[in-house]
Amino acid sequence: MPAVTLSTYLFLFAAIVAEVIATTALAKTENFTKLTPSLITVAGYAFSFWCLSYPIRVLPAGVVYAIWSGTGIVLITAVAWIFFGQKLDLPAVFGLGLIIAGVVIVNVFSKAAGH
Repeated sequence: MPAVTLSTYLFLFAAIVAEVIATTALAKTENFTKLTPSLITVAGYAFSFWCLSYPIRVLPAGVVYAIWSGTGIVLITAVAWIFFGQKLDLPAVFGLGLIIAGVVIVNVFSKAAGH
């Protein structure tokens, strides 16, 4: 199994950013009837999955998916709040805090995260 390097985490970061862009565009596709946001969505998810193919070779799939999806959820929520005015109530903020805590715990304390 290849070693975990900085590039492992750079690919994971790129996958997260691409997923956030794709999901943001998905909200604007109007059931895939709008060409530009539809193309951004498909390309963004394709690029995200391509980027995920690198870290998943060197880190456990569950760890990669937890970091990718958890961070993506929090970032998408932030984008929706900042750019689209979607409001969050206290339970939503608390839940997102738990997701952030989970991602931090996996990255900092878990031996499965490869460091």
